[in-house]
Amino acid sequence: MTRRHLTFACQGAQLAATLDEANGASGLLIVSGGNEIRSGAFSGQAHLAARIAAVGHPVFRFDRRGVGDSGGTNSGFRSSAPDIAAALTAFRREAPQLQRIAAFGICDAASALMLAHGAGCDTLVLANPWTSEGSDALPPPAAIRARYAEKLRNPAEIRRLASGKVSFKGLMRGLASALKPQPAPTTLAGEMATGLRTFPGRVRILLSGRDRTAQIFEAAWDKADLRLAHCPGASHAFAEQESADWLFEQILASLSE
Repeated sequence: MTRRHLTFACQGAQLAATLDEANGASGLLIVSGGNEIRSGAFSGQAHLAARIAAVGHPVFRFDRRGVGDSGGTNSGFRSSAPDIAAALTAFRREAPQLQRIAAFGICDAASALMLAHGAGCDTLVLANPWTSEGSDALPPPAAIRARYAEKLRNPAEIRRLASGKVSFKGLMRGLASALKPQPAPTTLAGEMATGLRTFPGRVRILLSGRDRTAQIFEAAWDKADLRLAHCPGASHAFAEQESADWLFEQILASLSE
């Protein structure tokens, strides 16, 4: 496997990218979330790219405008559709054997792909999409209920409660939050659903069991959506080895569909 660094143009700015080369006809475009650089948290995206390329699929990662090594102005994920489109064009140019491209994004990178109607990719792998607006960053009541149910199944937590080490006032506040009605979906969630409805390709929506962003998304989304897949023990970035293996298998399956 060869890892190559390059640049490409997007609306007058030069963007930095990394290509993990491979001979496969299906490739992976990784879109970074937030203001994260293309290597990902703790180099997680770089490791993922190497692993995917090692089994024959080229992988393209990039820093959007105003982030990391890229020039231009960072205007946030809502303005990143041109960056994704330019990256897709550069990927096809650098790996001309490609016949299909799957895009993978975590958090607001997943949201950006949904808002961009798939951004011209053939397949989408969307992890823990960001739907929060303003005060909606608080966990939804359903997530709070699930957290308390998990605690009540843990003998250590029962002992802590019985010993008085748990704040009774805090417990009451938590229970009150759990009993609140489910909030209405955010405007952003509605926009994302609309964008995804017009995407003709295959979609996987991956949710981490221990991630607040995933919990907020699921509370605003159709629970009957067959594209949802859950990794119960995973954190936001799938940092655990078991979670990273699960993510790898999900992406690999999407590249092979």
